Amino acid sequence: MAVTIVLTNQKGGVGKTTTAAALTAGLVRRGKRVLAIDLDPQGNLGFSLGLDIDNSLTVYDMLRNRTPVNEVIHTTEDGYHVIPSNILLSEAEIEFQSENRVMLLRESLDQVRNDYDFIIIDTPPSLNILTLNGYAASDYLIIPMASEILSLVGLIQLQETVSEVKASVNPRLQVLGILLTKYNRRTRLAADVLEMAGAVAEQTKTALFEAKIRSGVAAAEAPAHGSDIFSYAPRSNPAKDYSMFVDEVMGRIGSGQ
Repeated sequence: MAVTIVLTNQKGGVGKTTTAAALTAGLVRRGKRVLAIDLDPQGNLGFSLGLDIDNSLTVYDMLRNRTPVNEVIHTTEDGYHVIPSNILLSEAEIEFQSENRVMLLRESLDQVRNDYDFIIIDTPPSLNILTLNGYAASDYLIIPMASEILSLVGLIQLQETVSEVKASVNPRLQVLGILLTKYNRRTRLAADVLEMAGAVAEQTKTALFEAKIRSGVAAAEAPAHGSDIFSYAPRSNPAKDYSMFVDEVMGRIGSGQ
């Protein structure tokens, strides 16, 4: 039975998709069977993992038209299994009107949960029906947060949303932790954000990951080359940091080998 992890943050530009791609690639490198799902209409997760999604069936077809999940799973040249997204998904708030619209993803994934060890879900930078579908379908939630003061805004609200989801549709959902990205330990700002993020984490009964993702051009360049960070720049700081993060995720879940 797959462990399902959703990456979320209502603020954009925090490295959420980069983190989802790195987590997917890192788990595969550790011998895990992984399915990556893109719930962001921008479609960047599939692109980051080297998938060409032109004229492909996407998560939109699965959720709106009830296309079987196996028909929307695509395999990249590097062997990653991806359910991609595209701009059509931006109409979800209007088009998905059924009573169980928050459960559409969860119901679809029930068909393949035994085929994978992990399912990784990337969400849009907003709290909408797509994000809630990700929450309803997942066991764990990870919050990537840029090392900036404004990134702290909304964490309390996010925790309240998670509590509401647990009370209504998914009592098993747990926050696995907050991951600091774009981190520069040499700056006073990073130290201040680290201290405040720790305080917020304690207040919301959440933990910071020990791993902190340092800034590096390799993380931005890798998707442009259709490659994950570990293949593109294995000696880069982001690759080293994300490798530590993947190990930490597995350890926290209790699946570390």
